Amino acid sequence: MLARFGTRAARPVFQSQAKRTISVQSLLHGSPKAQEEGDVQIQQHSRLVARGKYVHGFEVHRVKPSAVDSYKKAAKDYYAAIKDDPELRVKLSGSWEVVVGEQDTFFHILEYENYDGYDKTIAKIRDSDYAKAYQTMIPHLVSRESQLCQEFAFFPTAPPHSEGGIFELRRYQLKAGALLEWELAWRKGIEARRKFVAPVGAWFSQIGRLHQVYHMWQYPDLQTRKETREKAWQLEGWSETVAKTAHFSKFMDSYILEPLPYSPLK
Repeated sequence: MLARFGTRAARPVFQSQAKRTISVQSLLHGSPKAQEEGDVQIQQHSRLVARGKYVHGFEVHRVKPSAVDSYKKAAKDYYAAIKDDPELRVKLSGSWEVVVGEQDTFFHILEYENYDGYDKTIAKIRDSDYAKAYQTMIPHLVSRESQLCQEFAFFPTAPPHSEGGIFELRRYQLKAGALLEWELAWRKGIEARRKFVAPVGAWFSQIGRLHQVYHMWQYPDLQTRKETREKAWQLEGWSETVAKTAHFSKFMDSYILEPLPYSPLK
């Protein structure tokens, strides 16, 4: 069962600032009160932050080291099957194994047709043989977690492709209230960095662990990643983007991933 989340703004000094503060923070977490207030300027900015067309489910599985091969088979039987079912309102963006970072960990990113698509997909899966296929993965797991995220408008998820190489998934735990500033800094930084590498996607959490941001990149290999990141420092404004990222973040992680054979993104 999914919980509903909201935020409670601190008591501001000025009333005009109060309306803006409540609107920004509440809109980011789906508060009906904020929507009723109708702060047009903030609502327009919120629509710019989120693409709004899809909801992406992040499923993270931590697997018993002795059961990795068995888990991979069970995961293929489930994820490869649901991605090819036209009756389900979901697409598999990709499935990956962590090769540098938290070992024996797998990321699966699913694309739903907004929240209505998520609700209907989950309901259909519960009443189908897919639920049995999912259960075959459970004995191989140490733990699992999920989030529902939205795409940043400036950084839509790449379509399926097979370019080879490695993926890097970067995760940032932002300070509460820093999402808009983070988006502005990275909107500028991404446009410059596209000269060297094409982004795969960027998302921010809406349900689950809040105030988290992800972005993903694809490289031929680790050496190319190193050279690409070094070139980025030569770009005007990139150092400012990095500095603001450090300021807005509590902590950050980097995972090097390899796609599983059935992953649409690989």
